[in-house]
Amino acid sequence: MTYQIYSHQQLQLKSIARLKQIYSEIACTAEVSDKRCKDAWIFAIVNYQASKIQKIAPAAPDNQALAQAELDHFIADQAQVVAPQPFTIIEISFDHYEYYADDKLVANISHDDNHLTQRWVVMINGKEVFRTNTVMRCHRFICTHYKDGSLPVQEQLATPCTTGNEIMAQIFNECEKYGFEILDDGIYQNDEKLGEVGQTDGDWWFTRAADETQRVRCDSAMSAVQSLSMLGVSNDGKSIFDEYFLEQPLEQLTGDKLQRLLERTELVTA
Repeated sequence: MTYQIYSHQQLQLKSIARLKQIYSEIACTAEVSDKRCKDAWIFAIVNYQASKIQKIAPAAPDNQALAQAELDHFIADQAQVVAPQPFTIIEISFDHYEYYADDKLVANISHDDNHLTQRWVVMINGKEVFRTNTVMRCHRFICTHYKDGSLPVQEQLATPCTTGNEIMAQIFNECEKYGFEILDDGIYQNDEKLGEVGQTDGDWWFTRAADETQRVRCDSAMSAVQSLSMLGVSNDGKSIFDEYFLEQPLEQLTGDKLQRLLERTELVTA
C-alpha cells in the first residue's frame, strides 16, 4: 500500500489533530518526543517518510527508475527543511515545480521524458537554462545562482497576480504566518473553517464561513488573511471586535488590542 508523501511545508499547515490522523494513516512508528507539541509530530512523520523512501532506493533493477523518481520527489519536497531559502515552491504536478520569491515567479523545474539521462530541466522565460539528472541538482542551481545574482531574470507579467499559481502562492504565504490550513473549500484553523480568500479581476476579497455569499474587498492577500485571523477568533460566540468594543472601555485596551481594533475598524469602513 502506498501513501501520500507530505512535505514539511504541508505539515506545518495541519492541526495537531490532523497530524495525529496522518501519523496513523501512514502507520508511522517513529517516536513522538512530546505529544503536546506540533513540531514533534511533524518531525516524527518527516523522519519516518525519509526512512521509508531510503529503503526503496536500492530496489531491483526493474524498479530502479521508479525508486529514483520517488526519491527525487521526496528530496524536492523536503528541500526547504534541510536548507531554508527565500523561495515558495509550488508543486504543479509530481514532475513540475514553480519557484517564487516575494510572490514573483523566478524559475520552473520540469521533467523531460524524451532525454535519456538528464531529464530534469530548469526553465526561465520558456527557455532551458540548466539540465541535469536529479531534481535536487536543479534546486541547488536555482538557489545558488539566485543568491549570487547570476540567475537570468524571469520576465514578470504587466499586471500582478494574473495566474492562479501566483494567487495561491500569496495566499499560502499569508496563511503560513497564522498556521492556517488551506483545503479545497476554504481556509481552516484547528479544523474549523474561517472562510475563503481570492482575487477576481485584480481585486482581493475574503468571505466569512458564516456568510460565504458576501465578499469583502481588500487591498492585498495579507489584509484578507489578516481579516480572517481576527474574525475567526471568538469568545463565547463574539468576535474580537464585539468583545473589545462592547465590553471594554477604549482606555482599558492594551496597545496590541487597540491596534487590532483600529485595523478591524479600517477594514469595516474601507
